[in-house]
Amino acid sequence: MTHDHDLVLRPTAAQTEAALTPPPGRNGGDLVVETLAGLGATTVFGLPGQHALGMFDALRRSDLRYVGLRVENNAGFAADAYGRITGEAAPLLLSTGPGALTSLAALQEAASASAPVLAISSQIPTPGLGGGRHGYLHELPDQAASFRGVVKSVHTVRTQSQIPSAIAEAWRSALTVPHGPVWVEIPQDVLLAETTLPVVTALDASPDALVPRPELTAVAAELLATASRPAIIAGGGVVRADASGKLLALAERLNAPVVTTFGGKGAFPWEHPLSLRSWLEDRHTTDFLEDADVLLVVGSGLGELSSNYHTFAPRGRVIQIEADLGKLESNHPALGIHADARLALQALLETVPERADETAPERVRTLLSRVEERIAAQELTLEQEVLASVRRALPAGSPSSWDMTILAYWAWSAFDPRGANTMHSAQGAGGLGYGFPAALGAAVADPTRPVLAVSGDGGALYSIAELATARQYDLKVTWLIVDDGGYGILREYMTDAFGEATATELTRPDYVALAESFGVPAIRTTPESLETDLAEALAEPGPSVVVLPALLRMFAPTHLD
Repeated sequence: MTHDHDLVLRPTAAQTEAALTPPPGRNGGDLVVETLAGLGATTVFGLPGQHALGMFDALRRSDLRYVGLRVENNAGFAADAYGRITGEAAPLLLSTGPGALTSLAALQEAASASAPVLAISSQIPTPGLGGGRHGYLHELPDQAASFRGVVKSVHTVRTQSQIPSAIAEAWRSALTVPHGPVWVEIPQDVLLAETTLPVVTALDASPDALVPRPELTAVAAELLATASRPAIIAGGGVVRADASGKLLALAERLNAPVVTTFGGKGAFPWEHPLSLRSWLEDRHTTDFLEDADVLLVVGSGLGELSSNYHTFAPRGRVIQIEADLGKLESNHPALGIHADARLALQALLETVPERADETAPERVRTLLSRVEERIAAQELTLEQEVLASVRRALPAGSPSSWDMTILAYWAWSAFDPRGANTMHSAQGAGGLGYGFPAALGAAVADPTRPVLAVSGDGGALYSIAELATARQYDLKVTWLIVDDGGYGILREYMTDAFGEATATELTRPDYVALAESFGVPAIRTTPESLETDLAEALAEPGPSVVVLPALLRMFAPTHLD
């Protein structure tokens, strides 16, 4: 009898000959790029550095496409967006010490948003490892320690034969739900040394499926089937699992209203009769969800932003489907189902019966009208018109990347993304500078559609150098910079809290002239001409910049009431 574990793939004669006579001139860096190609990577992001030159030299002997950015953190944001849009692990090549550490904020965002980024960094030469003070350039006592609290897993290489397996293990980790960033580090001498190992050709790093336990989905199905007022909160896990279609089918079967979190934008059709949209920072929505007798939370941990700053206190039963084990019941008691959102929703679809409820659409309309009345009472016409102009100018299906700026805060609640996995922001970790480099990564992932980036003038200065990247690779990204002369949201927060703002006002450049100095066409617009100017910029090939001088305000919060 032959058992599965006894089966071994035997090489052909040609494969054996090729393995015995590998091509000359290869080094440890070749093993890195060969492994990435063998795993299915087609594109890598990064920035070269002295210790990492073995990897970058190997790229010229590879078919991998390299996209180089000007700052490591921006390269991380670009890889993050590429991973979110494609669902593939996005390789990020970095150098030692300062180069590696500069990527930390981007990797934190990738971790918060469950974006699969495969960061591969060089290390100081092997003799310097171990925590001594040898005086090598970029030396740290324990470089990996800086990343252990940020990424999903850390993989350390010390010899060339470890490279393929370590990268494959990291690849599997990045793509095992919940997705996330991982860290691999390889010493300089290992990357530079000539290798006699055969070319890496066959690797299997397929992640295991996270299947729900049937006894849990059976209880969940019974609760939902017998509920009087069910409701659904759909988070980013629905988008990452490509489960929007299954969510729609379940919501319609249950006649259950659906609200999407800011990370779950697009998980449910905006104009659907059961859509509560994304007004989570509104007390009317909070009250509606608290009134549900059964609340199904899919792909969300109900963190600060998704719970109206932890003022949400559900009174009914909560069912939580979540791939991140640490998020199960972390904020509210629930029937916790540790599973991929797509597989769990499919299990519910197979068992939940039709549930009639003619009142659900009317309750949704009533809730949305109350939200609209609250916003209308605050005289925020300019902000609503600007956001509406952006929506009309951006083609349906085109991705958008939003920095931490007032217009993005509006967009979290009020912007119709018109499609799943199209709107991305840095609301996970909340760092500045995400918008433009992420849009570059989105354009690399799909060059057939124009991409919109939205930043304030403060966030724009974090990534202005990437105008050179956009021009160098001729990426079809239009960057909308809302220029209000400072950190606008912090200005509001400080004024509300202390009566006046400190350290929020900025001297900034002429963004139009600055963009043009990079060879990127730019225009200064007004709220009245924004839609036309933005649409024209998005229709042009290559990068462009649209600058909108405007002082926007946020709608009033409700969690402080």
